[in-house]
Amino acid sequence: MINCKTQKKESIEIDNELINEVTQEVVKTPKSDAQIDPIAHATAVLSWKEKTIYIDPAGGYKAFEGKNPPNIVLITDIHGDHMNIDTLDSLNLSQAEIVVPQAVAEKLPASYTERLVIINNGEIKEVQGIPIEAIPMYNLREEALKFHKKGRGNGYIITLGKERIYFSGDTEDIPEMRNLKYIDKAFVCMNLPYTMTVESAADAVLEFKPKQVYPYHYRGSNGLSDVTVFKKIVAKNPEIEVIQLDWYPDIP
Repeated sequence: MINCKTQKKESIEIDNELINEVTQEVVKTPKSDAQIDPIAHATAVLSWKEKTIYIDPAGGYKAFEGKNPPNIVLITDIHGDHMNIDTLDSLNLSQAEIVVPQAVAEKLPASYTERLVIINNGEIKEVQGIPIEAIPMYNLREEALKFHKKGRGNGYIITLGKERIYFSGDTEDIPEMRNLKYIDKAFVCMNLPYTMTVESAADAVLEFKPKQVYPYHYRGSNGLSDVTVFKKIVAKNPEIEVIQLDWYPDIP
């Protein structure tokens, strides 16, 4: 016979097992299938399964030695550190589709026209099975409005499986960035006078709360921005992991 005391003990043990199972399920974080290779400044190579994505390819063909040719190229804006025609001409783009805003499409040579996927602010298009969303990128400060006007360039959210990866492009801490949701990896710029301060970038990150944030594009007219300050501010939310990659390998 099982007495009430034994039944109570079994019930507690069963409940504990259930709690443990639920706890393990909640804290379990899926491993990322995406690999990010920083090239320099705003340029990166993103690898996922059989796909290779180039972000703002610049630096000439040597910068991409040893990398797989791209399936998709994303270009954020018309400036030379984002749209670099010499670099594009030097790469093997035989399998690539090139995702651009209209302003970039208008400046690329006609030889690229058949490869272009034009996407503008607020649009989402699926390219080779990968959803890509165009996020506005622009300046807010009066003295910086000449650099990036609203509607010309794109930031991008790339959805790779269950991961949402955001590249800010050249922007300040605009409402559209602050309102982002469910971002797993965020690449956020911070350089004056062209984009924003590290304080503004950190404040925006604390608002939209990506799981991981990668400071990038932080070389300004007076040298490199102080990403240490950025990290200290973001550390107010311990759930956001700051990951520092080497975006300037030629700078000591």
